[in-house]
Amino acid sequence: MICLADDPNQKGFSVACYHKDLEPFMARGRELRKAGKNTKEIFETREAEAKRGKLIMLEQPATLFVFSAPDESFNKVTGEVKDGYLRYVVYTPYATAESTGLPLKPEAPSMPWIMHSGTHGAHIMITPPVSKTSE
Repeated sequence: MICLADDPNQKGFSVACYHKDLEPFMARGRELRKAGKNTKEIFETREAEAKRGKLIMLEQPATLFVFSAPDESFNKVTGEVKDGYLRYVVYTPYATAESTGLPLKPEAPSMPWIMHSGTHGAHIMITPPVSKTSE
């Protein structure tokens, strides 16, 4: 697993850990973001590079975990996070709704669904409900 620490220059708290085989994909995204590309441009660039074989994609599924919290739930002095949110993603390049049996959008709370179906960035989203304990 590769884990990326929170960026103290960004609002809120966010850390991500993912399988090492995702690093070429993730690193390319960070590189494009640093170059000023927006989300759509990053997706389109990586899609074109994957189709040309320049960006080597996974041959098997791999997981990403993202733990986040709003600014008010993160104590920057102690590092304590209250009411954090954990989201799960399973990258499955070129998978489709038909190949996985998953819908293209969540049909019920916490239900897995496939995003970017049929593309290099196809992935299964698993998004549990956000905790309401801090409200």
